[in-house]
Amino acid sequence: MSTLKKLLPIIVPILLIFACQKEKETNYSPSEDADYYQANSFFNKNNDSAFYYYNKVVIHSKDSLKIARAYSYMAVIQNDAGDYFGSIESSLIALAFLDESRPEDRNFIVSNYNELGLNNLRLKNYIDALKYSDLAFKYSQDNEYRLMILNNKGWAFREKKDYPKAIEIYNEILAKGSLSKKEYARALTNSSFTKWLQNRKYKAANELLTALHIRETENDFWGQNSSYAHLADYYAEKRADSALFYARSMFAIAKKINSPDDQIEALQKLIKLSPADSTKQYFETYQQLSDSVQLARNAAKNQFALIRYETEKHKADNLKLQQENTNKKYQIIKQRIALFSTLFLLIVGAIISILWYKKRKQRLELETQNHIKEHQLKTSKKIHDVVANGLYRVMTEIENQNHIDREGILDRLENMYEKSRDISYEAEETQVNMQNFNEKITDLLRSFATESTKVIIAGNEGGLWESVNQQARYELEHILQELMVNMRKHSHATHVALKFEKVGNNTHIYYTDNGVGVKEDFRYKNGLKNTGNRIKSIDGEIIFDTEVEKGLKIQISFPIS
Repeated sequence: MSTLKKLLPIIVPILLIFACQKEKETNYSPSEDADYYQANSFFNKNNDSAFYYYNKVVIHSKDSLKIARAYSYMAVIQNDAGDYFGSIESSLIALAFLDESRPEDRNFIVSNYNELGLNNLRLKNYIDALKYSDLAFKYSQDNEYRLMILNNKGWAFREKKDYPKAIEIYNEILAKGSLSKKEYARALTNSSFTKWLQNRKYKAANELLTALHIRETENDFWGQNSSYAHLADYYAEKRADSALFYARSMFAIAKKINSPDDQIEALQKLIKLSPADSTKQYFETYQQLSDSVQLARNAAKNQFALIRYETEKHKADNLKLQQENTNKKYQIIKQRIALFSTLFLLIVGAIISILWYKKRKQRLELETQNHIKEHQLKTSKKIHDVVANGLYRVMTEIENQNHIDREGILDRLENMYEKSRDISYEAEETQVNMQNFNEKITDLLRSFATESTKVIIAGNEGGLWESVNQQARYELEHILQELMVNMRKHSHATHVALKFEKVGNNTHIYYTDNGVGVKEDFRYKNGLKNTGNRIKSIDGEIIFDTEVEKGLKIQISFPIS
């Protein structure tokens, strides 16, 4: 899969250049279009600059084929940068400038349909991916390009788990007698791996290793990367040592070919397959690389969007200029007649505007400062709840379990990682499972129990929470987590008791421990401040008993609805 992605920026330009050589137009040459010539010089060297100059072509050119060509290259650049939606948009625009009845447009039509198929494939829109691949195959006359399209179709069927269709396509490719060694190795790898996915008893090792040997002989590093990935998956359930070997080989070759996506995939395999003492190192590398790739792709998307924005702005400016030219004489006459009569009003208006602007600026600055403070407090609260307390709970479970469920821990860490990334998008985490909430609370509280600290729970029955709304459940879960984290960190308690009861239209939670209690100089830190804010948000209250000499007592109460 990664091989196809990296071959795309090479194969598509070759096809486009081939089309340029075949086109019968006599009114075009690179020297006649400096922007297009400049864009070509940057392509695959500095794609940001290439995109900028291709975008200038679509602004200034009046040649439909030239515009389609520029949009086709822009689609390739966006695809390579991970901007799949933007690439789809560029390909669709390119197709709007092409005519299926014109032979000189045919190769560009094939390129854009193939691009649309690949982008939809990566977005898991398999039906659309197959539709566009069929259209690309329909218009393609190049045998090598047709093989690539067939491989893409096989890939799509395999991803949607239609293994018989995928195998049928790979067998069709293998049956061709004119395959190069690289094409044969690719089809053999895909065919055997798909057969194994369909039937885990299928012995694919010999075919996978044969394909790997061909790729090593041909110095096909991208092909070797693909083989290592498939072999690691194949041996994962049978021979862990072999799977680990191929995962390491994949990571090494992915670094050699400078493919961040394949490095990330290899690290995911290494995290699952490696001994516990190596997992942390691989996970840290994975996290850093994943963040770096995501940041680079977001920057590229923003850059492309900004360039496209400038295009639309330029068009709007041109229309505005035309309108201004049309009405220029009328405006001059109108301004001369009204000049002296409006001069006094303009001066007065300017003074009023300046005063109003200053007041408005002060107001906006104050609102901005308040918004920033509110945003910082909100973000700090999310980080504390999602990351800090979540990690501390995982650490507590690891510390007090004799047998560690590594997969479970990794899943939870990955979940916290995804949630921590969502914080930057201000994603709301208020969805709480309305069923079995009492069990969730029990699991939360008992996760802080150790050999030296006993946690006793009373009254946490399912019926207690039936009338409690979703927002209140969400806030109470984090309040209880904060109390247990503070107990674990500071109280040194050996016995902790929590009692839940419903009195009238209110629910009460009583917390008691035999720890060190609260000192006279006790101050609310961020965690307990957040707790106070949370309980206020559901119209409840929390009372700390600071008179107890040893131990701590807390009472929480809130209305049911």
